[in-house]
Order: sequence, then structure tokens, then C-alpha cells
Amino acid sequence: MKIKTKEDRRHRIQLRQRKRIMGTQERPRLSVFRSVSHIYAQVIDDLHGRTLVAASTVDPSMKGTLADGARGGNVKGAEAVGKAIAERAIEKGIKRVVFDRSGFLYHGRIRAVADAARKGGLEF
Repeated sequence: MKIKTKEDRRHRIQLRQRKRIMGTQERPRLSVFRSVSHIYAQVIDDLHGRTLVAASTVDPSMKGTLADGARGGNVKGAEAVGKAIAERAIEKGIKRVVFDRSGFLYHGRIRAVADAARKGGLEF
């Protein structure tokens, strides 16, 4: 796989991480994806291939709860998604997860989602 673009580089890092990170039923994988204008998070059981919980800034339920100045493209919006994913996961009985940054650097919005999920009660 030749690296021609930033997306190719991120995809290569993502595949390298995915070899080591595996979500089980007891400890599913918290996967985060960011685009320019939105951020998405989901808790995945890889053994059964199911998404257990999801939250994003495009959810109609999330759009109404975003604080003043929070959007999908900034850190405040990412914190809101992290808090929402933690609440929804705890409702389903999930407390421990494995964090998957999907090839993105652990910085900015990705870190904000992780920190907010930790504050919300998830352990990783």
C-alpha cells in the first residue's frame, strides 16, 4: 500500500492498530471518527459484528442538546459526543471499553471525546 495522501496514511495506521485492538462482549471497542464538520463515536462488539451504542453530532437528539458554541467541528461538540456515548453505554451496562482512535492523532477532538467519556464513567 503506497501512501499518496493523508487519508492513505491514516488508513494504514488504522489497519495497524486494528490488528491489536479487538472489541469483545465484555470489553467492546469505542471507535471515534472525525470529519471536518462532524464527529462520530460508536461502541462495537467485534466478535459478533454489532454496534451496541452510537452517538454523533448529526443525531437529531444530539443537535438539540449541544451547548452554546458547540458544533461537530470543534472541541465542545466532541466533548458533548463523549458525554453522550458514555451515558448511552452505561445505560446498556457497558462500563469498560477499548479506545480506538481510528488512525487519528490523540489530540484535539479525539482527545476531547476520550476525556469526556472517561468523565462520564467509562473505563479505558
